[in-house]
Amino acid sequence: MCELPVVLPRRLAAAAPGWTTTADVVVVGSGIAGLTCALRLRERVDRVLLVTKTVLSAGSTAWAQGGIAAALHPEDTPQEHLDDTLVAGAGLCDVEAVRALVTEGPDRVRELVALGAHFDLDDGGEIKLTREGGHHRDRIAHAGGDATGAEISRALIAALQQVRNDPGIEVVEHALVVDLLTAADGAVCGVTLHVIGEGQRDGVGAARARAVVLATGGLGQIYTSTTNPPVATGDGMAAALRAGARVTDLEFVQFHPTVLFLGEGSTGQQPLISEAVRGEGAFLVDDTGRRFMQGRHELADLAPRDIVARGILDVMGERGLDHVGLDARHLGAAFLEERFPSIVARCRELGFDPAVDLLPVAPAQHYASGGIETDLRGRTSVDGLYACGEVSCTGVHGANRLASNSLLEGLVFAHRIADDVTARLEAGDLAGREPVAADDDGGVDLLEGDLRIELQRTMTRGCGPLRSADSTAAAQEGLAALAARPARAADPGPDAWETTNLLHLGQALALLARRREETRGGHVRTDFPEREDRWRVHQGVTRGADGQLVVVERPVSEPMGVRA
Repeated sequence: MCELPVVLPRRLAAAAPGWTTTADVVVVGSGIAGLTCALRLRERVDRVLLVTKTVLSAGSTAWAQGGIAAALHPEDTPQEHLDDTLVAGAGLCDVEAVRALVTEGPDRVRELVALGAHFDLDDGGEIKLTREGGHHRDRIAHAGGDATGAEISRALIAALQQVRNDPGIEVVEHALVVDLLTAADGAVCGVTLHVIGEGQRDGVGAARARAVVLATGGLGQIYTSTTNPPVATGDGMAAALRAGARVTDLEFVQFHPTVLFLGEGSTGQQPLISEAVRGEGAFLVDDTGRRFMQGRHELADLAPRDIVARGILDVMGERGLDHVGLDARHLGAAFLEERFPSIVARCRELGFDPAVDLLPVAPAQHYASGGIETDLRGRTSVDGLYACGEVSCTGVHGANRLASNSLLEGLVFAHRIADDVTARLEAGDLAGREPVAADDDGGVDLLEGDLRIELQRTMTRGCGPLRSADSTAAAQEGLAALAARPARAADPGPDAWETTNLLHLGQALALLARRREETRGGHVRTDFPEREDRWRVHQGVTRGADGQLVVVERPVSEPMGVRA
């Protein structure tokens, strides 16, 4: 296999910082991971700066329909939750990371309740638990039926608002992080960011800190169709990659099996039909009405997401379909409206009624199982830099995330990061450092924002749920052609920065996708249809001193990150 070399710059082209602020810790992102980490740090360190790309509530957390998984039922155990997570992860989970998740998760959820999050309760006043794909127990806690993420986001933002006047914490909204500041020894010592409409902090500035926590979410906008919000352009992941951090398992993209199909050519954020709908008894059918998931897996329609997505893709290919049907009609209008008010309302807005219509569904990008590699404390391979939530790769998800483990991961590892940062600050282990200019100090030319759709189509065709050597090679070639375009963005700005971030991540993802010659987790390699023991490895990618991406394979037996 002849690999195309990929060379990335150290930073993006941007104006020199026109202002500077300082903090002990900068937290970037305001989903469950960022908010939890910032709130916990604010109790312990002198000054925390929380930066968010648009407004506090605009991230992926607020869109989470399914729920948060935890072994809260007396008959459930963390070990059972661990076992289900390992099965979904298709042999690539870090067992110790999963153990931390499932053992600490129940207490973290209870703390959310104490903070003010209102989960749905059963008749006995306990948190009502349901089941989703890949789980053998009822362990999914919901809020507002299908508005769990929105309720968790509301509770965390409410807690933050109560301390907004505290001089120990500052919140900056409408701020896009451009790049990471690094010291002479390579350690991270802050970020550059572009702020819109913040008075004297308009434009590009520098936020200096002894530690940076990235909680910037995923990269869904790298594909034409995704359940992710428009802000999910991989900014933190790309900045970390340019700064030399190791990014791992990036090729493992989860495609949610049941996204409402709105017709050929529909792009951008697509309506998700939560797995919880199948958890309550809905099922998938082909164009003849046949329930095709029965016999494919012991859990049938509630099999892990990769199994269900693969089943749908098989049927679509066999029968020449662009979607299949999700049948929830037998559940009745009253039940559907009470249990899934948001989903029902959105479907009806689009001309579908789940109580009377088969819903057209097809897989679409949903979650990045890989990301910036961290250890059990959230530390990355670059000193001073932490990552949490979807931007990170803790080893919890392996090749395919188990349903509703994402919110829990953000919650558990945000606590771990806050504890580790606090301890290191108290010990003097995170010293203040001076940033140095990058070798390519002029920054890279930027990709025009209007080329984003071409980039997305290239990635969808080449590195979607169905892949091959030819398709991934074509993606690499297409991205290389985009990177070499002579027409570049005339003026640096958010659209160009975001599109260039997607380009850099697309180049890394396509590189790893082409190298992995097997079918595992969230994708199918049509030329290598079986899972191979030889590929029971993590692929990590880093930017070398010459700017070229370097791939390192590591056996699953070696834990994520570098542990003391």
